[in-house]
Parts: sequence; structure tokens; C-alpha cells
Amino acid sequence: MNHKLSAADLAISDLGPCTIPSPVAALLGERAMHFVGAADKVLLDDRLSMLGTHLAGLADVPAFELAGPRNRVFWKPDEVRAGIVTCGGLCPGLNNVVRGVVLELWHSYGVRSIKGFRYGYEGMIARYGHEPLALDPRSVSRIHHQGGTVLGTSRGKQDAVETVDYLEKMAINQLYVVGGDGTIRGAMAIVAEAAKRKLKLSVIGVPKTIDNDIQFIDRSFGFETAFTEAVRVINSANVEANCSRGGVGVVKLMGRHSGFIACHAALASTDVNIVLIPEVPIALEGENGLLSFLERRLSRSGHAVIVIAEGAGQSLLPTGDGEKDASGNSRLKDIGTFLRDGINAHFARLGIELNLKYLDPSYHIRSVPASPSDSVYCWNMARNAVHAAMAGNTGMLVGRWHGRFVHVPMALATRQRKEVDPTGDLWLSVVEATGQPMAFVQG
Repeated sequence: MNHKLSAADLAISDLGPCTIPSPVAALLGERAMHFVGAADKVLLDDRLSMLGTHLAGLADVPAFELAGPRNRVFWKPDEVRAGIVTCGGLCPGLNNVVRGVVLELWHSYGVRSIKGFRYGYEGMIARYGHEPLALDPRSVSRIHHQGGTVLGTSRGKQDAVETVDYLEKMAINQLYVVGGDGTIRGAMAIVAEAAKRKLKLSVIGVPKTIDNDIQFIDRSFGFETAFTEAVRVINSANVEANCSRGGVGVVKLMGRHSGFIACHAALASTDVNIVLIPEVPIALEGENGLLSFLERRLSRSGHAVIVIAEGAGQSLLPTGDGEKDASGNSRLKDIGTFLRDGINAHFARLGIELNLKYLDPSYHIRSVPASPSDSVYCWNMARNAVHAAMAGNTGMLVGRWHGRFVHVPMALATRQRKEVDPTGDLWLSVVEATGQPMAFVQG
């Protein structure tokens, strides 16, 4: 992670000064509330050694704006017309976030006009003809008990001019965007187009990435649910492997560019012997390659469990034709089936009995309801998104950094992807838990 950032990099844009007394104060009482002030910040890097370099001018220390209710807000609640959109792939907790935004707007701020846009950004393009849903506490009361998103979703960016045309026609002045880095970039284009028109529009993001790969966010919602569900699958793979001669369980998990789910699921299960992630190159052949290590493991213990992140080992596969998905992401080759077939063929050549079971639970995992921990997390992300929008902020995400909810500029969050550090503590803990080398290399 590049911490060579200035205080200006972490500054949050707003639509103007907050002059309206917050309805939250009237609801809960001033004494019951801790309102967040402009001086409330969370340091980007909280190590004392880093702080010492800034002691001459603490105002210049890079720090995130603390999330939470303000005692004065920008928007009059009876003038707010809010919209919510969910984009990209499914992820546990989407319905929790939608519900949380609706309940916070309705009960804490008295907002009564809330629309849910259907099927991602398509829902804000008039020519697609997707009618928005009217949302209120009753319509969202039970949605958190089901997976997916009641609003529907889609991939792919839409034209910002058409989008803002639609929002302006609908008189929307607060837009809550729930999605990953592609969705956030789309939201940034909406912010820029609104600013060009001098249109007062608060655009607040709630980062959604099951891979946990958005920078400057300790943890994205759905991630904890995902690796918890993955552990159950790994347990099944381990049972299969233990009950056969030469038993091998291979589990492919999500993780296009970042191996956080694979790492955390392996550590939580304690039954994994090999973890393969995109950040660490893989060699199959040679004394220090994956296949030789697997041979030694089976000779010693008689079984093995392998966890693969979907983006691992892409260099091993035939070069593709540059095909992209609707979000503009390169379509990955299937490393799971490639390794499954390669391992079977290798042991067949050696004349060694192998019983390999391959499991790919990705669509199951991403479609389950949020775990209790993620449910709480989603609620806090949602309510802090509403506090930020009511204060007139725009072009920002709500995230958690060093255990505190903060405001993160969209431009900063999308500057680079968060990845597992191959020399860092998480990967070292995986290596220590599995007994595998730091990397599988030829030679």
C-alpha cells in the first residue's frame, strides 16, 4: 500500500455549508448524541513512527474524515428525494444495506421519498424502461433475511449524461450507490456530470466487493460471510479427501485479483494444505513446484486439500483472446478445472492412485444471506452513508479504517486495488498454517 499521500488526497467534497439543525438531535436529544465535528479524524497511518514525521504540523497529517451524524445538515429532510442502486455481482449483505439506508432516512431524518432503481445503472437510463420501486420501512422490513438484492443488478457502465438527465427529471438529490470499483468509477462520472451542470446531488458509495479488494477499507461487507461459507465447503472437501486412498479435495473460491477469501477461509478451516492466490506466482513442474510438493504431501499423509482463488495461476493457462465481460474485466481462464485435470494427468503418468474431488461453490457463496457479523456491519455502513449524504457530502465512500467508520474519497479508493502482500503477515500466517513454501517455483 502506498502511504505517500497528503491530507489533500483524503479531503471530502461537499455541496456547501451545513446550516440546518439535524433532525437526529431532535429525535434522540443533544445529550444522547455524540455529533462528529470537522476536527474528528482517523489517521491514515497510526504508527507512532509515522506520526513523528508530521509533528511540526499536525494539520498536514493525512487523516480520514470520521463518519457519523453532524449537528447541522445540508439538506432539509422534506426536500430530499433519495435513490438507491445496487450494481455488479451478487454479494451477501446487499439487501441489508438497502434496508439500512431506507430505515435511517425514514426514521432518523424523516425522509419520505426514497426510490430503488432496478437492475443497476440500467435503472437510471430511461430507454431501458425499468420503473423504480418506491421504498419504505414496510417494503424493506424482511429483505435482509434473503440473499441477492431486491433491486436487481447488472454489470457494465452507462452514459453519465443520460444517467444525470434521468436523475434530474426524477428530482433525485441523494444517490446511494452500492457496488465495486467499476460501480464507483461510474458514480464518479455521475458526480462530475452533476457538477458540470451545477446540480446539487449527493452521491455516496457503499463499497461492495466480496473479494475485499477495495483500497483503504479494512473490510468490505459480505467478505466475512463469504469466507465463513467457504469454510463449510472446505470441510466437505477435507472429509472427501480423508475417506479415499490418495484423496485430494480441490476447492475454487472467489478472488479475481486478490486472494483474501482463500487466505481467510484456509486459516479459519485449519484443514487446508495448499493455498494458491493471484498475488503469488505458481510453477507446476520442478523440485519446488506444486506437483512435487503435492506428491510429498500425499506420500506422507495420504490426503490433501487445496484451495485456489479464481485468479491464481493465470500465466499457466493458454493465452486468451482479450475477451472482456460487461464490466470491462478480462475474462479469466478456469484455473480450477485446469489444475484438476493437470493433477489427475500427472499422477496417472506416475501410476499413483488418486481420488480427486473438485468443488466450485462460488455462486452458492455469493447468494447467501449475510452472517450476523456482516448484518451489523451493513447496518453501520448504511446509517453512516445517510449521515454523510445529509451533510451534503458527495463523491465519497463509507468504509472502516483502523476500526472506525470514515469517509474515503472515491478517487482515492479506486486509485489502486488492495491485494494480499506476498511478504506480509497474512500470507506468512497462511504459509505457517499449511506448511507450504512461500511460493511454488521451478528448480
